[in-house]
Amino acid sequence: MSAISTPIQRVSDVTILFAGDSGDGMQLTGSQFTLATALARNDLATLPDFPAEIRAPVGTTYGVSGFQLHFGEVAIHTPGDEVDLLVAMNPAALKMNLDRVRGGGAIIVNSNSFKQRDLDLARYDSNPLEDGSLSGFEVTTLELTKLTREALKAHGGDADVNSRPNDGR
Repeated sequence: MSAISTPIQRVSDVTILFAGDSGDGMQLTGSQFTLATALARNDLATLPDFPAEIRAPVGTTYGVSGFQLHFGEVAIHTPGDEVDLLVAMNPAALKMNLDRVRGGGAIIVNSNSFKQRDLDLARYDSNPLEDGSLSGFEVTTLELTKLTREALKAHGGDADVNSRPNDGR
């Protein structure tokens, strides 16, 4: 198997936004990433973003939760104005936060959550992963739900422990 060579670009600071449904673990993910960043001796600022409706229907724009982290080797005074990397767990998270990503910025999406039902809940007319609307960004699709379930099974965990009934995933 050959290694993929990706050019490394050194930057002084980065702003990351983790976004998904309330209950997807965005606050926990952001907190753990913050801890790792602090232990690496980076300066940082965070901005937890709780949804307008804590118990909004799964996959709707009303229940999008987020955690923004601005970190770097320079003095950091704000949680960041523009996002360099958006990690979107579903179409609603992408829709609610796309305007915060700088032009040419990176987006990682959970491709398991871009089925027609998910797109309908987020009120997309077409799939943004296929219609060219994300052409100004560096987009990476990952089957995050599938990978998480496989990791749980590989370690003897219950792959359905965190699944929600009728969520279509």
